[in-house]
Amino acid sequence: MADESERKIVALDTLEAMVEQHRVQGAAIVLTNGCFDLLHIGHIRYLQQARALGDLLIVGLNSDASAQRLKGPRRPLMPQGERAALLAALACVDYVTIFEEDTAEALVTRLRPAIYVKGGDYQLMPAIAGKVLPEAAAVQRYGGRVVLLPYLPGHSTSEIIARIVARYGNKIG
Repeated sequence: MADESERKIVALDTLEAMVEQHRVQGAAIVLTNGCFDLLHIGHIRYLQQARALGDLLIVGLNSDASAQRLKGPRRPLMPQGERAALLAALACVDYVTIFEEDTAEALVTRLRPAIYVKGGDYQLMPAIAGKVLPEAAAVQRYGGRVVLLPYLPGHSTSEIIARIVARYGNKIG
């Protein structure tokens, strides 16, 4: 099992060629990305829903450095190699690639997925509240489709960390 999971973690240059082969064969490529710091049920349901949208699911994983820039100096909790291995072990994930940038715009541009998926905590257009999806313009340039999946309330990594701290404080164990 470890060998199969390890084969699913692929450098972007290699993955780009692999994706092109799948595309030529008519596969609908789905791409999502994130930090996936503490894998939880919200992530699992999200990834399963994303996979159901196409033939192949690729997860772009923020590197340790980009996760720290996005989430703060105490994150990520798990190193990128372990986060990638956990994602690759999931049946719904076909490939995982680690990227260094703070957004997945370059990843989207290189892989050109038919469908780019993000959680419902993002928005496609600027609004008073919510985060605007920076990759949407890149997807639209090549004619892909953006899908926002519903957010599962109460199941974010930040909320889990807050519950652990509230429950245990300095008394872990």
